[in-house]
Amino acid sequence: MRHKNTGKILLAIPVFVLTAILLINILFSSPDQHAINAVDEFYSYEQQGEFSSSWGMFHPWMKEKFSKGHYIQDRAHVFMNHFGVDTFSYSLSEPEELKNWKPVKEGPSFKNIYKINVTQTYKGKYGNFDIQQEVFAVKDKDEWTILWDYKK
Repeated sequence: MRHKNTGKILLAIPVFVLTAILLINILFSSPDQHAINAVDEFYSYEQQGEFSSSWGMFHPWMKEKFSKGHYIQDRAHVFMNHFGVDTFSYSLSEPEELKNWKPVKEGPSFKNIYKINVTQTYKGKYGNFDIQQEVFAVKDKDEWTILWDYKK
């Protein structure tokens, strides 16, 4: 009987330690890590063609630029149909914190925002090519959201 309890305790210790490490990482991870995670999640949705989910990650200011339906239709049509691909790969740069940034010259100002360079790699019927874009992640209320640069 004692051996069964000892085995359970020995098994519970690593589970407890791993759970504690995971909780500490979630609770105490840095804002730049949250920003990179948000951009990674956004492009993971895009990669899978889940444009409704990626649109949902936009900052409210971005959602005013185009409706959800228009975004879903455009992204699927342009990136998948015109490029002749089913998916793409992507890479992310290290996040760069900006103290103050605007998506348009005369627009709203965002503080404590992170710029991440995204490179999307397509291999399609028109050959292989990359699209590079600066993407911005900012916390809005309790959610990390995505913004794009529209300055000319």
